[in-house]
Amino acid sequence: MVATAQKILLLTFCLFLAGCSSMQSSTSGDAIGFTESGQASYYSDIHQNKKTASGDLYQHNQKTAAHKKLPFGSNVKVTNTNNGKSVIVKINDRGPFVKGRIIDLSKSAFSSIGNLSTGLINVKIEVVR
Repeated sequence: MVATAQKILLLTFCLFLAGCSSMQSSTSGDAIGFTESGQASYYSDIHQNKKTASGDLYQHNQKTAAHKKLPFGSNVKVTNTNNGKSVIVKINDRGPFVKGRIIDLSKSAFSSIGNLSTGLINVKIEVVR
């Protein structure tokens, strides 16, 4: 009787652990194929070397970006819809929190697909591997 109760307790504990691990399965792989269109902006100079929401330091020369919901570490193809130029960025921050804007790009990512002097560009984003 005691051995059966121990087996049931062990099985219950294992099922509990398995349930906990699956509750936190939000990975960038879950979002592959997600697309969105809107405006992109870029980080101002005051953000250089400041911590992002993921804990990384923001660096102008890295191809990184902020998105409101995509998981940190997601690779996102950002395409300027006016000229067709694209760049791949890694999500490591949250934002932008301005209506109509869907992504904040690092300065180097923005400049590789658009002119910094415009401040905003129309883009389509797609999560890729």
